Amino acid sequence: MKLLKIYIREGDKYEGEPLYKYIIRVLKENNISGATVVKGIYGYGERGISDFNILSLSVDLPIIIEAVDEDEKIKKVFKKIKEILGKNGLAIIISCEK
Repeated sequence: MKLLKIYIREGDKYEGEPLYKYIIRVLKENNISGATVVKGIYGYGERGISDFNILSLSVDLPIIIEAVDEDEKIKKVFKKIKEILGKNGLAIIISCEK
């Protein structure tokens, strides 16, 4: 089994759609057994600090998407995810045991 972990920001979009929703659709269309989207409360990375600012009503919090499936299926969808992300995130594959 493999864990696909994707790091993006809440405000990221792909073709006008929230990126996390687009990625979930791609995972489902590729028959990945399951995925979860988690919103972080604070974080930082190459693109700076992700923070909730109530005064400016700015919400650009970290989003983590996790998907688990067999090695071959994860590797196949990983290529598509990397293309979608471009420079707007990070995707990694982690080995796990059942």
